Amino acid sequence: MILMPTSRQRRILRRALIAASCLIAVGLMASWFVAGELVAPMPRVVGDPPRELNATSFTVNSKSGSVISGWHSRPDVSNGVIVLLHGMGGSRLSMVDRARMLHDEGYATVMIDFQAHGESPGKAITVGYLERHDVRAAIEFARREHPKEPVGVIGVSLGGAATLLAMPLEIDALILESVYPNIHDAIHNRVSAKLGPLSSIPASLLLFQMQPRLGISPAELRPIDHMPDIACPVCIASGATDQHTTRTETEAMYSAAPGPKQLWLVDGAAHVDLLRHDPIEYRQQIVRFLNRVLRADRND
Repeated sequence: MILMPTSRQRRILRRALIAASCLIAVGLMASWFVAGELVAPMPRVVGDPPRELNATSFTVNSKSGSVISGWHSRPDVSNGVIVLLHGMGGSRLSMVDRARMLHDEGYATVMIDFQAHGESPGKAITVGYLERHDVRAAIEFARREHPKEPVGVIGVSLGGAATLLAMPLEIDALILESVYPNIHDAIHNRVSAKLGPLSSIPASLLLFQMQPRLGISPAELRPIDHMPDIACPVCIASGATDQHTTRTETEAMYSAAPGPKQLWLVDGAAHVDLLRHDPIEYRQQIVRFLNRVLRADRND
């Protein structure tokens, strides 16, 4: 015998379905808005280059479609040039402290604003996909300005991911700070840090939007797949308590690198600026690594 629902039960079921549909629609609209905010351009006026660094402004064309704005600093005697690449939502201003530290060590620096950041135009932040072309443009500029000198790269978060997506590159040293291994885990980690166990569905909705919004598949944003293409010594650094790029993920990035390689897990640091977190240790780890790698041939 099959029991048919009563009219009251049908009304309750209908209302429940309507409520669930409304919740799904609100969730979709909210996730679309949030995703739009995350990838929206982050323009800002950067201002004049720092005088104490003997820095000058420059622009270069990039295959990202943007005209990339940057600063180029020169010490009195140069031991090499370091390309400094900022994180998501930042600009070359966030790299000035590193440039000062490197200037004191005799390194020239090239600092840029990625497309859709700072003073470089762009339609959307693409988490490394278009920004990889900006990396190549910055390195080519550094090579032209310093043709007989070694070139290093420090890429922070987005800057490191874009550098890996741009591989292979003609560089002599690479430092990757707090770089996500793949966009799937990166988004899930960030949503989980805010929502905890409720993060799976919102994170999946954000990932689903990448193709219609940016024309990029999540499979195209896997920096870890490019680690074997690194053809120079690499230092991989991240906060030991970073919830955005976890310790396990950083160790996986290190394992995927061919070497010579160095791992620095920063005690007590989350997803923060590692230089500001511990300036003394940063100098000991990063500058020592650059000096050992870039000055080796000159000291022989």
